[in-house]
Amino acid sequence: MATFESFRAVRWLRTLNLLLQAVLFLTFFGGLNYVAKNHPWRFDLTQSRKYSLSPETLSFVRNLKSPVHIILTLSSENDNPEVRGLIDEYVYATGNRTVGQISKESLDLYQNRRRAEELGIDTADVLVLVSGDRRRVVTVGELYTYKDKKRDSFQGEQALTAAILEVSDPVRLKIYFLTGHSELRIDDPDAQLGLTAVRDQLKLRNFEVETVDLSVARKIPTDAALLITVAPRGKYTAAEQEMLRQYLGNNAGRMIFLLAPGAGVSALGLESLLLDDWGILVFHDVIIDPENIADNGDLFVRAYTDHAITKMLIGQSAPLRMGLARTVIPDPGRALSGFNTVTIATTSKTAWGEPFRSGILPKFDPGIDTRPLPGMEPPDRLGVIVASERLAVRDNLPFSVRGGKVVVFGTGDLVSNSRIDHGNLAAFLNAVNWSVDRDHQLNIPPRRIDQFQLALNASEFMKLRYALLLGLPGGTLLLGLLVYWTRRR
Repeated sequence: MATFESFRAVRWLRTLNLLLQAVLFLTFFGGLNYVAKNHPWRFDLTQSRKYSLSPETLSFVRNLKSPVHIILTLSSENDNPEVRGLIDEYVYATGNRTVGQISKESLDLYQNRRRAEELGIDTADVLVLVSGDRRRVVTVGELYTYKDKKRDSFQGEQALTAAILEVSDPVRLKIYFLTGHSELRIDDPDAQLGLTAVRDQLKLRNFEVETVDLSVARKIPTDAALLITVAPRGKYTAAEQEMLRQYLGNNAGRMIFLLAPGAGVSALGLESLLLDDWGILVFHDVIIDPENIADNGDLFVRAYTDHAITKMLIGQSAPLRMGLARTVIPDPGRALSGFNTVTIATTSKTAWGEPFRSGILPKFDPGIDTRPLPGMEPPDRLGVIVASERLAVRDNLPFSVRGGKVVVFGTGDLVSNSRIDHGNLAAFLNAVNWSVDRDHQLNIPPRRIDQFQLALNASEFMKLRYALLLGLPGGTLLLGLLVYWTRRR
């Protein structure tokens, strides 16, 4: 019998054949996984291309000058698949770059406390963008628009692209807090009078924060992107007023005023600056709002008008909590051309402004107390926050040139260490971002969040239960019996 015709040889050939098939099978899948890992191809087959970055974003991220590392601290309770998927798209879009690559890291705050402490993060549901020594924090709430306290659309690409561009830029915007007039200070840790918490929040968002005393410096720093004064009690001199006027007017400056009741704006030396130059009327009163006052006397503000500063507050129905507040409205007697001045946060319709005086029980006195003016928007409400923007106009058409911006809060303690909660912090940061043009003005539309809901009545639910418990196993049993009967024949 020939060697290859023996049973032993045949068994060896079959064994070798099986081994070769196994080797080829493993080699094929190993090579397939290698190609998929190192040279992936991705195709977005959705009709609206909801899982693809926009051409504008791609043109930005593919030309980054420095790498960006994104740390996700998402909680297990909120999976946020849109956020995770968006980060993957950024990583994929820059995966083959040696410069300006975007990478990601998922961080569990409870299992990796050391890493969380290095980043200065103690809350979940935030994204930390790191590029060199620059950092930017974006909360998950900033990536969504809200309607009736529910997520309505996903604007994560718009917000995250803006944050990536900011943190990858070596130039950091500098914010100066004014001192020298008994203002609240950023180096004071006191709960009521300090601003250390808001200072740290600004630094987390890639801002440089410093102080300036205009009476000493004699000029506004040339690198000032924004000036902020919080609860000043001393008067600004004529020279300081002129410096601020030149900065806001001629230099298209940006400034945020947080003005507590107690000193009239004329006594502070700010009336001419705010009223004459920006058309903002600040009353010397204290707002009394019976519908929105807490047991400890805190005032809650819950009514907003649609503005870049208040969009998130409106969607999440987040109130502002403050101590004493004064009325702030656009001046109804002056029509300033080239300005857009709007009231963005207001009281309830039953509120009034009590003239500032001590030792007097508040009660409404017609003809004496401040009430909403007829024809003012929004109607029948007192303003608490006003935003004003100088519009560059050419031939009666808006022209894309930087103009000055001013935001006036009718309270001084909104950002103190004891009051920085969700709503207050969001309102202040939104005002800062709007003032310095960081309010994500990219031409990237938000994406609609598709929600599916299966509605079944009791009868339909019972039918579905029986189909799953009896129908599927019964069908499998009948198929098995049919195969058995066929083979028996």
